[in-house]
Amino acid sequence: MDIVLLLLKQNLVMAVYLIIGYFLFKKKLVGREGSADIGRMLLYIVMPVAVLKSYITEFSIEKLEGLAVSFIIAALSLLLSIIVSRIAFSKEQGVERFGTAFSNAGFIGIPLVQMTLGSEAVFYVSSFVALLNILQWTYGIFTMAGDRSAISFKKIRTNPIVLSFIAGLVLFFLPISLPESINSIVVTIASMNGPLAMIVLGVYLAQIPLQSIFTDKTAYKCSLFRLVVIPVLTIILMMVFPSKYLTVKLTVLIAAAAPAGSNVAVFAQLYGKDYTAAVKEVCLSTLLCIVTMPIIIGIANYIL
Repeated sequence: MDIVLLLLKQNLVMAVYLIIGYFLFKKKLVGREGSADIGRMLLYIVMPVAVLKSYITEFSIEKLEGLAVSFIIAALSLLLSIIVSRIAFSKEQGVERFGTAFSNAGFIGIPLVQMTLGSEAVFYVSSFVALLNILQWTYGIFTMAGDRSAISFKKIRTNPIVLSFIAGLVLFFLPISLPESINSIVVTIASMNGPLAMIVLGVYLAQIPLQSIFTDKTAYKCSLFRLVVIPVLTIILMMVFPSKYLTVKLTVLIAAAAPAGSNVAVFAQLYGKDYTAAVKEVCLSTLLCIVTMPIIIGIANYIL
């Protein structure tokens, strides 16, 4: 019950950041270009540093074992998400397939894991985030564009999240310790992830009429599969793994139960799809996850 209350509390804190972003846009203090700049700062600096920070820890066989388990569970969970999204939506509904398959594990999953399970738990969620980014730039682009030639493996090799994951593994395996001053900078930048991510989502929310978000049946369907069906099936999947990996399982589950990733809006705009529909899915699922995620994690904490 403690983790449920803590998660609910942190979700409410994230909602406050969302509201701040909403009013910043409404008061014309932050525009679309400004929010895009913040988004790029998150993608290229803040999120990679948050992932890197989780690997600044002393090597142990126990942690290595947990990392391997988290990687396996993350891979199976993401495969499950893709299968469910393909069953729920047709080939022509690329935006919905993308939004359902890929959660906002980086922007929302990482800060929530850090706030509820501690900084060390981010060590395990990074596997999910790295795999998620690889799949978004391969299967995700193919789903959105409908053309295999649109897939760029160069973008995977240069993806900041993937690069920070690899750099983090190097730090974990090698007996290297960062100077205190650099470590302090890393900690400070990593702590910006949650607030900035939710402020950006608040700006997204402010760009479309609120009423249209709550009356879109497709957005509700996408949210149902993203926030309920996929997390529940992921819990069933996790029951195969021993209970001693409870922290690892809860960590991955928080990432899997996160709302639709904001990248669905970015990719929809890039490939000429329905950008407004994508934003609705992101915003509605983000608002609903404030309620659904504590319930899902509470059930998992009891069952697993």
